[in-house]
Amino acid sequence: MTSLHTTSVRRRRLGVAAAAAGLIATLFTAGPAAATPDPGDTATTRSGVSVSEQAEARAAIESGEIPGVDEIVHSANIEHLANVPKDALQGLNTDLAFQGSYAYAGNYDGFRIFDIRNPKKPRTVAQVLCPGSQNDISVSGNLLFLSTDSSRSDNSCASTTQPATEKSSWEGMKVFDISDKRNPKYVAAVETACGSHTHTIIPERKNVYVYVSSYSPNETFPDCQPPHDGISVIKVPRNAPEDSRIVNFPVLFPDGGNPGAPTNPGVSKTTGCHDITVLPSKDLAAGACMGDGLLFSIKDPENPKIIDRVQDNVNFAFWHSATFNQDADKVVFTDELGGGGAATCNDEIGPNRGADGVYDIKGRGDHRKLVFRSYFKIDRPQADTEVCVAHNGSIIPVKGRDIMVQAWYQGGISVWDFTDSAKPKEIAYFERGPVSTEAVTTAGPWSAYYYNGYIYSNDIAKGFDVLKLNDRRTDPAKKVRLPELNVQTQPDYFGR
Repeated sequence: MTSLHTTSVRRRRLGVAAAAAGLIATLFTAGPAAATPDPGDTATTRSGVSVSEQAEARAAIESGEIPGVDEIVHSANIEHLANVPKDALQGLNTDLAFQGSYAYAGNYDGFRIFDIRNPKKPRTVAQVLCPGSQNDISVSGNLLFLSTDSSRSDNSCASTTQPATEKSSWEGMKVFDISDKRNPKYVAAVETACGSHTHTIIPERKNVYVYVSSYSPNETFPDCQPPHDGISVIKVPRNAPEDSRIVNFPVLFPDGGNPGAPTNPGVSKTTGCHDITVLPSKDLAAGACMGDGLLFSIKDPENPKIIDRVQDNVNFAFWHSATFNQDADKVVFTDELGGGGAATCNDEIGPNRGADGVYDIKGRGDHRKLVFRSYFKIDRPQADTEVCVAHNGSIIPVKGRDIMVQAWYQGGISVWDFTDSAKPKEIAYFERGPVSTEAVTTAGPWSAYYYNGYIYSNDIAKGFDVLKLNDRRTDPAKKVRLPELNVQTQPDYFGR
């Protein structure tokens, strides 16, 4: 049992309290191969913090403006039920997926399966060692999908790092059979151009389509050549995953996309997509593609069709991810300012850069347009040693309201309401204090998702967290039960 310090710190906006217990699950099942994680696949601590910034961080802690090192604080309407620290997999924790009473947690070194039948006591069922950042993860039926976006010596789970300049190097999608949760089996691999940074699944009865997002081609990379202006579409037969193959590479940016600097200073050049979210019930998808935001039709999943495209060359640096509201008349895009490696939640950066962008969807059919309405960014102060960035979140299903929970790395977890898309507001939060006051360190929630009455978070450094939200505005969501959730494959919460 790991005890965590209790605090009565007062924050700028909401009174807080904290109390939590950490639970270490002991059951471990070895992965398909005995591999040793490579140095390039583990977390790093960044330097570059001045003496004055260190002093400012310590002063902010002493004054109560921010919590102390590793101290937990949260709004009164959130309860911290459990924390499961890292165990065999010591890389960065990444994304989450859910199925029945199980949660699947990605890690740069592989993935971990939790039994969450008792959310207060999550139990480890299996840990699979399979290095290959960032191991973005999805599940459908008996299949688990894992993204590899680091150049490897081969497609096995025993692979080692190898330069992308070597033709024999491998990156792409891996497929596991999870019919036996205690012993997942590696069954297929598909190499994709520029690897798979993230992926999104479109499940059908006989097949699963996988949209693979990747970017940053280079003329010296044999398998990642420019222009890289589209996404890989993989077709996975459920009954024969070993026959998985790429069926299309649709071009999404026939004009090359956002040119970035020097035309648009501070904006990433578009060389692919970072993440795609699909809403199968509406045949829609939203793409967060570096310098561009997309809305497109997926009526034919093998041949997605662009409906609209937007840019923000004033405040957005890197279009990172997207979330639809339930009615499909809004999209929230996130901006990963600093690439997930910088302190961006401070007065110097301000409220509009590194924020979420809220867009209304206007019109019908192929004439729909994305119309900007507002920015949302957490306004709780963060130290200059804390990597803080808008990251992965999900809708909290409440009829008549648009509410989502979102991860902000060391900015913690934010629950916010964008029912009025012009005036979004935070209604709850949870966070830990800085990991360090002496160096900028990558930590905090990578993903924060609502699933069957609870918020689950995969903290990059601290492990798997379970939270309970008690608020009259969100309580109706507790009645919504899903058999499966991959957040980038948004369900129709009320039409089932």
